[in-house]
Amino acid sequence: MKPIACHTDLPVLLPPGPALTVARGESGFGDPRRIFTPAVAIGLFAAFVISVLVNEAAAAPAAPGILAALWKWAPLIFQGFLFNLLVSVLSMAIGTVAGTALGLAQISLLPSVRGASWLTTQFFRNAPWLVLLFYCMLLLPFEIKIAGLTIPLPAWFKSVIGLSLPVMANVSEVVRGGVRSIPLAQWESAETLAFTRRQTLWMIILPQCLKRMMPPWMNLYAILTMATPLISIVGVQDSMTLTRAALSAEGRSELLVPMYLMLLGWFFLYCYPIARCTVALERRFTVKN
Repeated sequence: MKPIACHTDLPVLLPPGPALTVARGESGFGDPRRIFTPAVAIGLFAAFVISVLVNEAAAAPAAPGILAALWKWAPLIFQGFLFNLLVSVLSMAIGTVAGTALGLAQISLLPSVRGASWLTTQFFRNAPWLVLLFYCMLLLPFEIKIAGLTIPLPAWFKSVIGLSLPVMANVSEVVRGGVRSIPLAQWESAETLAFTRRQTLWMIILPQCLKRMMPPWMNLYAILTMATPLISIVGVQDSMTLTRAALSAEGRSELLVPMYLMLLGWFFLYCYPIARCTVALERRFTVKN
């Protein structure tokens, strides 16, 4: 009599990856691999060289060269570019802190808190960024008085608040999705160990969510950085404003394309490493079947 073979290797369902979109090779805020690629870098450089050569040939014989004009105004425009980066960092910091609190409120056990936070998230997430900038510029006061102390609110600070609102809403969704992606067994195990809900969040759930939330958070920062030139529309002097001022001072139409390509190249060089790091983190944290 032959012994009956017993198969103990049962199929096991692996836990889901950081997000369904990551498993598809995409990101919740757009795929950076389609935006920031070596081909795009080569195309930008080629467009810059061609625009310089073409406009150099079309310039007046007595006018200074295109490269000389770019070199003349590059330090001033670069200062504006650094200001754009400062606005992006401040907006991301404020939006991350507020968005984390809002995202945790979305998973609250209180229906009123959960509903209000969901409504706030959806409103600011789907509102146009430029409209929010205009509202902050027009509705926020020029100064506030606290205990007899007058604190001015400059235009650049209002623009930071305006950009931090959509960031807050998107970070809220990132936090909510990260917490929801943790298997329910983690919550049940913590409950059997007599952990409170707060202890479970801060000691068990959130540490596991960080690596899942990092790629979309970095991708959101890259998008925010590219959106900072919007503040020039509401009267804040940034790199776009200084570029227009330089073009107006030179009064030469042949400088239009080279100057804006130079500014575009700086944004690309700053955002490209962020996008590649985002892709690397997505691949590293994706659970392989």
